Amino acid sequence: MSGGKAKVYRWRDLPRETVRPGVTRTAFRGDNALMVMNWLEPGMEVRPHSHPFEQLAYIIAGRVRFTVGDEVVEVGAGEVLRIPPDVVHCGEPVGDETAINLDVFAPVRDDYRHLTAYQEADFADDG
Repeated sequence: MSGGKAKVYRWRDLPRETVRPGVTRTAFRGDNALMVMNWLEPGMEVRPHSHPFEQLAYIIAGRVRFTVGDEVVEVGAGEVLRIPPDVVHCGEPVGDETAINLDVFAPVRDDYRHLTAYQEADFADDG
């Protein structure tokens, strides 16, 4: 997507994927970076995991308790956290509010590319 026509999207209008009960997400990508918007509901199942991608997590609403390796930190709206590659981590909302967080990954994760299928025409237009 190096040239071509600029197209604006609204997060609320993008197709959402249900990951598991209490967790939904959608994404937007460029050629070399991916943003994933996550909605984390109180009571969701926490699933520690790791991946080879650096992850930047920005909290838009609510509070999230992240476990990153052996550390536990709470991150609130307007705050950001870096999760290094290959470190086991997870996050869960704190309190009774749905937490909304935006994750940024670079390069684009192939396992999340399906979340941006709606953008394929944009990349084809760059031709």
